[in-house]
Amino acid sequence: MLSQELPPGEGQVLELGSGAGYCESFIPGLITSEIFHCSRARVVADAQQLPFRNGALRGIVMTDVLHHMPSVESFFREASRCLRPGGKILMIEPWVTPWSQFVYTHFHHEPFLPEAADWSFSTTGPLSGSNQALPWIVFVRDRGRFECLFPELAIEQVQPFMPFRYLISGGVGLRGFMPGFTHEAWAGIETMLEPEMAKLAMFAFISVCRVQKRNNSPGNESKASTDSFLDSGKQRFADGVS
Repeated sequence: MLSQELPPGEGQVLELGSGAGYCESFIPGLITSEIFHCSRARVVADAQQLPFRNGALRGIVMTDVLHHMPSVESFFREASRCLRPGGKILMIEPWVTPWSQFVYTHFHHEPFLPEAADWSFSTTGPLSGSNQALPWIVFVRDRGRFECLFPELAIEQVQPFMPFRYLISGGVGLRGFMPGFTHEAWAGIETMLEPEMAKLAMFAFISVCRVQKRNNSPGNESKASTDSFLDSGKQRFADGVS
């Protein structure tokens, strides 16, 4: 899903929160990253201060990452700076529906707070805080605020999906109840239930496109050479990029 929605053309693709790095198998040349040193990550990067020059990226992809960011506004400002016109932020995130609210509230260890007044939350370090309802808050409840703050970022698609496969594959309890050979059957069931995803979905695919150029002020000029996608002024976040 993420790889299919990437725009063609020039520019690197960055994955935030790569973890085991499964996206690398589907996106050639992907720049994998983590907020701390990890053997599978090419770059150590804070999403709120990305070590890339202006317009260097054609895509930023992530799975279950946005709702862990204590300042999503800082991330969107950095993403807007680093994406070229036409570049996209593509993500899969927890979603708010009656079914997901029941599951996340009663069976998941992370906070699920659709009533949260703000987009931020307290944290004591990387991955120490979260709000699983945050993507829904940003892109549905507070969509007007997002569009006012980031007019250069257009919300192209919000597609709720996957009400059951996450659960039966061990997503909450780590104990799977779905043999591999039944995956297609469950996917077919969820396809038939698409008209009910507003009530049942546990996740959403979200696509946001960079639609206009941002004028670079002298203080926002990239310090990197033109043949490198890394911003040399933020190289302290980079590790092992060839």
